[in-house]
Amino acid sequence: MIPVPSALRVAIIGAGPAGIYAGNILTRLVQEAGHEVAIDLFDSLPAPYGLIRYGVAPDHPRIKGIVKSLQEMLETGTTRFIGNVTYGTDLSLTDLREHYHAVIFATGAILDAPLVIDGIDLPGSFGAADFVSWYDGHPDVPLEWPLDATDVAVIGNGNVALDVARILAKHADDLLTTDIPASVYAGLAGSPVTDVHIFGRRGPSQVKFTPIELRELADIPDVDLVVYAEDFTPDSHSEQLVASNNQVKIMTRTLNGWLTKAPLGASRRLHLHFLHAPVEVYGDGRVEGIRFERTEHTGDGGVRSTGQILDYPVQAVYRAVGYRGSALAAVPFDAVRGVIPNDGGRVLDAVGQPIAGLYATGWIKRGPIGLIGHTKGDALETVTRLVADLPVLVAVGTAVGTADAILALLDERGVEFTTWAGWQALDAHELMLGSLDEVTPGRERVKVISRAEQVAISRTEALLTL
Repeated sequence: MIPVPSALRVAIIGAGPAGIYAGNILTRLVQEAGHEVAIDLFDSLPAPYGLIRYGVAPDHPRIKGIVKSLQEMLETGTTRFIGNVTYGTDLSLTDLREHYHAVIFATGAILDAPLVIDGIDLPGSFGAADFVSWYDGHPDVPLEWPLDATDVAVIGNGNVALDVARILAKHADDLLTTDIPASVYAGLAGSPVTDVHIFGRRGPSQVKFTPIELRELADIPDVDLVVYAEDFTPDSHSEQLVASNNQVKIMTRTLNGWLTKAPLGASRRLHLHFLHAPVEVYGDGRVEGIRFERTEHTGDGGVRSTGQILDYPVQAVYRAVGYRGSALAAVPFDAVRGVIPNDGGRVLDAVGQPIAGLYATGWIKRGPIGLIGHTKGDALETVTRLVADLPVLVAVGTAVGTADAILALLDERGVEFTTWAGWQALDAHELMLGSLDEVTPGRERVKVISRAEQVAISRTEALLTL
């Protein structure tokens, strides 16, 4: 049996699905080995759940339902949630090394991947990640968003692009049953948008959407779907994809079905364009349009330029071409890939050697690919490595003081950290706000945006008087 202290102490940085799954799996594997483990789950936000709370569109309650299983994991009591703590400022890597045998980084990827074309930084050009944070009520994003465009372009052919386009095209009243805050509703209600265009550089069979997200576009009230026959050019590779992949078959059938449907005269339109490669965002001082070069299939899944240039007059552009991880203080970082360099979750130094006691999981480990469900297998890989390293961790780690020493250190530094009990108070408060909403009876929740208010509710561990 591996010799370990009475309780292995592990810090996980990031309380989204990746961090919670890692904590749950680590608990199980260490206990199965006959040992005890104490895990502290830190997050820079006052509330847990990360991407689920602040990265999933409010009109996707099916995905948000994952919170229920994450909550069950945290309620076991083996993982302690400590929120409103910023790694690198409130706590350093040195601090964590002194208090824990191992550290797992699960900070995700929250920045927009760059799109390097002329004019992309003009006023009126936005990153999808920032917009998603706004409509999800992230506490670090301004309350107001400039929604003054009648014609909008969304660049990207993944689910985030669909989310952004759907929220822009939807009438605000159709979101009242969700948990959107009043400021988000007000912004969307005042939007003059009439046309939202989604652009992808490849063809309809190469999209990165999932079928359910694509098909729900047809259910948006008072929004016509528009697709274009010239984007559906025959291609042997696309035909092979349709024949061999049921998901591609469903989406291709859905898109082709929309070709035969005439617009019904809705007040808003959602356009899907394919075989368009972005070239330039243009305008005099702000976005006035976007320029594309028409592409064509190469027969092997790729596309090539045709030389045909197409301009679309729009007043706003949203790039949804992927997410990117952020560098962490005192931790190696691959600036090209936007990840922590690692081998199966073990963090690697500059010469490719594992750094004892440091691990990574989730998008900061593998990049922003895969759905939330993939995070479980990813966490299992990382945690399996950590458990195999137990003899080394015990030899290297110090883990001084008691389990509450880290809380005393945060108190000493004036950090207003939040706890699981605090989250339960905030959760109950938001649910109460939803039940008292007179505009939308039966509304489940109204999300609190202000960080200060979240912290105040959480730290009193009681509902505020309305």
